[in-house]
Amino acid sequence: MRILLIEDDNSAATYVVRGLAENGHVCDVLADGTDGLFQATREKYDAVVVDRMIPGLDGLSLVRALRAAGRKMPVIFLTALGGIDDRVEGLEAGADDYLTKPFAFAELLARLNALARRPPVQEVKTFLKVSDLELDLLRREAARAGQRIDLLPKEFTLLEVLMRNEGRVVTRTMLLEQVWDFHFDPKTSVVETHISRLRAKIDKPFDEALLHTVKNMGYSLHAPR
Repeated sequence: MRILLIEDDNSAATYVVRGLAENGHVCDVLADGTDGLFQATREKYDAVVVDRMIPGLDGLSLVRALRAAGRKMPVIFLTALGGIDDRVEGLEAGADDYLTKPFAFAELLARLNALARRPPVQEVKTFLKVSDLELDLLRREAARAGQRIDLLPKEFTLLEVLMRNEGRVVTRTMLLEQVWDFHFDPKTSVVETHISRLRAKIDKPFDEALLHTVKNMGYSLHAPR
């Protein structure tokens, strides 16, 4: 792992760096929170270990700024502030773990290894775009070529599923499961009816079609080819 340690106590920093090196890890060290934030947003790290009481930008503010900047690498607080309120404050600031001083290096290493085994955080898209068709999932708004499109709730969900699968064939069964939560075939034309209504809203008023029927397979939404 490549780890960034932000620690102004030289003895503690030396102890951690030596232990990480002995276990095959690379560790960059900075003693100032402002410098640490700049480094953590500029470079790629597998984890950040940060003290709360550091000069420049304090540890809490550093972690909050990291999360606000969209940096999702694991962060462990390593600090002498060990009260319950301190730990809660640190975790709510965006840290993944909290270890108090004095500490055993073996425990720090075990916590770093545990964080490394976690699957990476997947960014959840809240805005989808295919060609000139746009879908804002937070505002629940759709538009094409700058023109707002009014969609009923199921039409919106149907369009979201199709846009998330841009260029891929989405079968009728998949739509029944993901849009209507049907895990059986209701033997109705609910999918075909909603596809027809959706096509009338997102394609018919415009020059080029985005929603296509794939014979004997399903539907695909993609830019003109």
